[in-house]
Amino acid sequence: MGGYMELTARSACDIVDLLNRGEVTPLDCLDALETRAATVDGAVNALPTLCFDRARDQARRLMQRPLGSRGRLAGLPVPIKDLTDVAGVRTTHGSTIFADHVPQTSDILAETIEAEGGVIYAKSNTPEFGAGANTFNDVFGVTLNPWNTNLSAAGSSGGAAVALATGMAWVAQGSDLGGSLRNPASFCGVVGLRPSPGRVASSPGATIDRLLSVSGPMARSVEDTALLLDAMTGDNPEDPMSLPRTENFLAAARSGWRPTRIAFSADLGITPVDPEVAAICRTAAARFGEIGVVVEEAQPDLSEAHDTFQVLRGLSFATNYAGLLERHRDKMKPEVVWNIEKGLSYSMQDVVRAENNRAAMFRRMSAFFDTYDLLLCPATIVAAYPASERYVNECAGYTFSNYVEWLAIAYAITLTTSPALSLPCGFTGDGRPVGLQIVGPARAEGSVLAGARALELILDLRSGTPIDPRSPG
Repeated sequence: MGGYMELTARSACDIVDLLNRGEVTPLDCLDALETRAATVDGAVNALPTLCFDRARDQARRLMQRPLGSRGRLAGLPVPIKDLTDVAGVRTTHGSTIFADHVPQTSDILAETIEAEGGVIYAKSNTPEFGAGANTFNDVFGVTLNPWNTNLSAAGSSGGAAVALATGMAWVAQGSDLGGSLRNPASFCGVVGLRPSPGRVASSPGATIDRLLSVSGPMARSVEDTALLLDAMTGDNPEDPMSLPRTENFLAAARSGWRPTRIAFSADLGITPVDPEVAAICRTAAARFGEIGVVVEEAQPDLSEAHDTFQVLRGLSFATNYAGLLERHRDKMKPEVVWNIEKGLSYSMQDVVRAENNRAAMFRRMSAFFDTYDLLLCPATIVAAYPASERYVNECAGYTFSNYVEWLAIAYAITLTTSPALSLPCGFTGDGRPVGLQIVGPARAEGSVLAGARALELILDLRSGTPIDPRSPG
């Protein structure tokens, strides 16, 4: 095996194979990532909290077990988003309120990954409480896009996406409410999968019946994403939403399944989209025709998405953070304050309307998949924008009314519970990555992964990462 660059450039599946054969050790992997992080993270700020000593202790314990019996990840290192507790590791939630917080216990999700042989070595940067699709906070600062370090990495899993794109991670855990996995995957040229609610168990917070926010895998390829999903899944009695493990998702991704008929929509009928982004995604979707797939322009009726998401997101923020607002308003960014106060202002009538509309959207989406195997659309409506801008204010001549409205093409899918994957599908004329969103029926992650891999092989963009951070000019 060559130097650390050769190792970090390999796929996660390759590394796991090497680990299972004993050709590299988990300690070798950690050494490679520590060297790579020391080389590039200063330019992008993706992994602000490192815990290599803890990781090496974990790796040594894992290495006491025989080869082939060290879990699905076999000692593969994994960074965890700074919204998720890891025992003994500083976990800030991107907030100065928790700047010195060191949890004593881990979230169910972190425990699951470690039980499957994942070695946690870092926390990836996130905006305050994961709010807003631009990764910056007052604890660690801004995470920058490695394709152009003047640009945003999106968010809220921006640190995870940048770590992947720069070779500081083979796989990464993220979370997604209104596109928090899909947006940074799109901006950074990697893969991010939002799974169905319950697919990945996590520790309940203020509510136990979460349908909006889920955790999911990110990686540089579809196969590697499926590998991590397999290590994240399974039911847990401490999470009443969690689903049993019923499928091998890596096997599904490699199955060779391909859709018969897919739909493409540039805007889902609900949002402006940058014309160049729309054209890149349409061209990529059309290439399914090269393997005999029928591609048609169509979309389900998701017209209630804006109002429904604003109410349910507001309700979620109020439920989770109203107490913190009472005690720490001065430490919260204005967008979070707005979201909490908006949630507190809604009436029961507003909540009833939103829940009824969400149910109607779910039924329409389910019926849509009676005709189409997959739905394709842009993962984001723009490519990466300047990191100095807190959020996207306008697109294609339309000015947004608030800081999350530009995310509608992602949050509309969230409301339907459908699994959705962002796949790198091309670049703008000035070299910014663009992601194509691939959506499947509820709980059909296997079909989404298999369809995404089929298109990934056609597009052949997998060699684009990892990259060294690139300064403009």
